[in-house]
Amino acid sequence: MKAYAFDYVRAATLDEALALLERAGDGGKLVAGGQSLVPALNLRLLAPQLLIDIAHLPELRGITCDDTTIHLGAGTRHVELANSPLVAEHLPLLQMAVRHVAHAAIRNRGTLGGNLAHADPASELPACMIALEAVMLVVGPGGERRIDAADFFKGLYETALGPDEILVRISIPRSPAGARFHFNELARRAGDYAMAGLAIAMHGNSPQDMRIRPVFFGIGDRPVLARQAALCLEQAASLQDGLAAAQQALLGDLDPQDDLQADAGTRMQLAQVLLKRGLADLVAQGRG
Repeated sequence: MKAYAFDYVRAATLDEALALLERAGDGGKLVAGGQSLVPALNLRLLAPQLLIDIAHLPELRGITCDDTTIHLGAGTRHVELANSPLVAEHLPLLQMAVRHVAHAAIRNRGTLGGNLAHADPASELPACMIALEAVMLVVGPGGERRIDAADFFKGLYETALGPDEILVRISIPRSPAGARFHFNELARRAGDYAMAGLAIAMHGNSPQDMRIRPVFFGIGDRPVLARQAALCLEQAASLQDGLAAAQQALLGDLDPQDDLQADAGTRMQLAQVLLKRGLADLVAQGRG
């Protein structure tokens, strides 16, 4: 099957892209890496009248840092995240996760902004953004908006982006010394969509100063910060002591649904297994 006919424009600047998007209204669609959009076009799940290419906009490029924050351009490709020394030093969770994103050919073309805006509930990077407390910079006709990652993902393929807005940059606080991270997912085959996955960012070592953010994906219609489980772990004498209570708390944090890959009960069990493995990894990192 082939896509319906559409017009194509390669925007030269962010302002031009915004003007084209506003003028096209519901008939306009942005394309950068195209790794999610092009298959949808070919399956005729989408039928835009105008495709606006933003892949080469300089405003969307670059990985930079200042004293407190790492800034990632929305046009950054997955392979650039995987190979960046800045990301390796300051955002190791992203490099752990990006290795699980599909396959090399897709990572070579797919972009961070496209991945986040697509908001696939089984995608790895949205969960990492919530775990790392990222802030999304979006630009539209009304100017700039900053949206916390926890508020950005609204549901199945749904975000807080307006139809005439573009995700420009993702800013992530630099982690304090001694921070620990864990990433894992369970899929039928490498590169398949995760049946369940977990990203964890942890700061501090003692119960008095520990802060842990376990974020599950592939469980519901969006990535979920397991707040009750995190509270159990933060209040326990150690991660091992808090494990059983945290696994039980997941019953309140998560609302898995049945689908063709797994039923709700299986997904809940997978989440509990992932949490146990994740905490064991964090404990081992602390000993090391």
